[in-house]
Formats: sequence, structure tokens, C-alpha cells
Amino acid sequence: MSTALENTAGTVFNIQRMSVNDGPGIRTIVFLKGCPLRCLWCHNPESQSPRPELFYVPSRCIGCGECENVCKNKVHAFKDGVHTIDRTSCSVCGECVRECVGALEISGKTMTAGEAIDEVKKDRLFYDKSGGGLTVSGGEPTFQPDFTRAILTLARESGVNTCIETAGFCTPDVIKSLVPLVDLFLFDMKETDAARHKEYTGAPLEPILSNLKAIDAMGASTVLRCPVIPGLNDREEHFAAIGALAESLKNVRGVDIMAYHPLGESKAESIGKKYPMGDIPLPDDETVAAWIKSISKHTGVPVKRG
Repeated sequence: MSTALENTAGTVFNIQRMSVNDGPGIRTIVFLKGCPLRCLWCHNPESQSPRPELFYVPSRCIGCGECENVCKNKVHAFKDGVHTIDRTSCSVCGECVRECVGALEISGKTMTAGEAIDEVKKDRLFYDKSGGGLTVSGGEPTFQPDFTRAILTLARESGVNTCIETAGFCTPDVIKSLVPLVDLFLFDMKETDAARHKEYTGAPLEPILSNLKAIDAMGASTVLRCPVIPGLNDREEHFAAIGALAESLKNVRGVDIMAYHPLGESKAESIGKKYPMGDIPLPDDETVAAWIKSISKHTGVPVKRG
């Protein structure tokens, strides 16, 4: 292995082992910090900032006040049994986390690619038996291109299957450089209408579509991952466009429908942000099945719930 690659550093906010939902087989997912999109329904709002953040879970706080005692910046305060956090003064030094019994943690830490791969290889036996491997996710992995390339290269050198989950919003040279290193792209397609895509994600659609078509032309295998959010993009026109897009790709393996779930609400609160989605009902199985049927009318590739 290349020492330079092993020492390439990046910011990781989670490594999840024994996953079965982000690529084939049993997988280890390395979640990277930093994302240029701001999807209204983001499941991992703690991934958006490239910097480490203080994560606070109120239900775990016992009100001991040790965080207030050790914090030099007076970030923590307790009044009438209520724990308040002044995040504008927080330097994310971690002193409070070291004293806390479990309500506080730092989301995001610096790791080398070598350290990340060492974690991935711990479950090598499960990959070999299930056809699994490594999935690099985020955030947006292309936001840390050097780190992402280093992790994928080391995985390849170790004989580990590789997937990447990406929204494809990056320069063409970055995403093209990943094609030789990736066995399967889990390519997010959040909205097929350009104006709505900009409104819902804060990013233009055209570069994403261009990158998707570019890697398809290079022979990259893809699965389109399509979040469907009631009231936003659960339109027949959108479903038809997803099907047409899948049909236009030579190397697409399928379409995964990612049904809305407010997973990001509590996480947003834990890092001091507001969750913008409001009260959207969870789609039931019948509704999701109808979405799948609508898309399947327009494509011959497999469409399933992701």
C-alpha cells in the first residue's frame, strides 16, 4: 500500500458496520463530513458542515452541570433545570464531552485513509460471504475528493468491493476520477425538475445530470436512489422522468425508492438547527408500492424500495 495514500486525512462523522441497505451484501459505510447541497429533508444534517460539531441529546442529560464547570468559553448554562448551549462561542474542543455521561459528543473527527480502511477490513469475512464491501457516503464524498480517492484506492488494493453514494454535484474531473475505483455508484436523483431541484436542494440540476451521463458513458454501473417526499416530489411527472432517465442509461442496474422518513429532525435539533419539513406523514406501504408501480411503467429496469 502507498504510504501517501494511507496518510491522506479527511473528516469522518461515522463508520457504520454490518449495513445491508447501502449496496450489495453486508457493508461497512464510511460517512464523510461536508456537503454542498441543503436538501430540505436531509437525513444527516450533521454531515452538511465540513467541520466537527457539538452534538447534544437532551434526553440523555442528567443535569450534573460538569460541562458548565469545565467549559472555558461559557458555552453551557443551567437555569431552572434547563440546559442551554451557546454554539456561537463553542470551539468544539471536546472538554465538555470528556466530562459528560453521554448527552454530548463531537460529530466529526479527523482520520487517515489508512485508519478508515483498517476499520473496514475488520469485517472482511462478511464481505467475502455476502458479496459486500465498503460504501463511502456522507454528506457528499466528492466534497473531500482526495480522501475519498485514497479510501477507495486502498479498498481496491485490499480486494474489497467498493460503492459510493453521491449526489453527483461536483466538477466532472472529480467524479470521472472515481469511476476506475468504484464497483457501483449509488447515485441520488432527488428531483427531475430543474426549478424544483434548486428550491429543494439549493443546487442546480444540470451539472448532476451531466455527471451522471458522463460516468454512464465511461461504463460505470449505477443505481438511481430517489427520495420521495409527500407533497414535494410525489408527482406522476417526476416518476415518469425518473423512468425515462433510467431508460436512457446504458449501465443502470435499478431504481431505489427512498421513502420519506423524518430521520433528520432529531439530529438537526442536536446540532442546534431547525428542521424545515414540518409535519409530513410517513408514507404507508401501499403508497410506496404505488410510487414503484408508477415509475415501473416508464422503465424496464428493476424498481424497488430502498
